[in-house]
Amino acid sequence: MVDDDAAVDGVRLAVWLDVACLFKSRSEAQMAVRGGKVSVNGQPAKANRRLRVGDELEISRPFGRKQRVRVLKFAEHHVAKAEARLLYEDLTPPPTAEEIETRRMERMYRAAMTPPRAPDKRQRRALRRMKGKV
Repeated sequence: MVDDDAAVDGVRLAVWLDVACLFKSRSEAQMAVRGGKVSVNGQPAKANRRLRVGDELEISRPFGRKQRVRVLKFAEHHVAKAEARLLYEDLTPPPTAEEIETRRMERMYRAAMTPPRAPDKRQRRALRRMKGKV
């Protein structure tokens, strides 16, 4: 973890989002910030914005969900995901029963709407044999 002297300067937003494991990669975090999906203390932010301890972030997630977190600490480099959860406090309210049901229905709909995959080599050979073309 970073000492108090380094915390005064803060850490770049995109870097912290990556280190805190809120996004899979720094480039993904940068794209989300550029796309207006992340706000700091209620204001839109840029990827190079310096975070300070106590800043509150709101991250727009897919399907209209919002994740709220408060910055507690900084890390100099990547840490394990379990340790990364100690860098922030999750302020996101738990989902309501309606939201849970809506998400379940969305998952079922997406699973039903996935297009069928093209046959692989073995399946193509079986189809040719069935059609009589050897």
